[in-house]
Amino acid sequence: MGGKIARLGEVDRIIHEPARLMVVALLAAVKEADFQYLLNATELSKGNLSVHLSKLQEAGYIDIEKTFRGKYPLTICRLTDRGREVLAEYRRILKAAL
Repeated sequence: MGGKIARLGEVDRIIHEPARLMVVALLAAVKEADFQYLLNATELSKGNLSVHLSKLQEAGYIDIEKTFRGKYPLTICRLTDRGREVLAEYRRILKAAL
């Protein structure tokens, strides 16, 4: 059992942060989500969500597409294959430890 608990120290720190974990978990359940959906679902501020999306994008865990719907900006987010792998490993580590 000790080895399984010790693996908690190996969790990915990028998605371990609660706000980023919420975003990754939401994106894992859908093909894509727009900024407004993520904003409403996470209840984060616009600035806070933007910062966390940037960190996830820099890590290669999400893709962000910025476009327009008519005259309005539209930001679409998708979980990458790498993001799915990291989330799966995160879940394996937590499940084994708990």
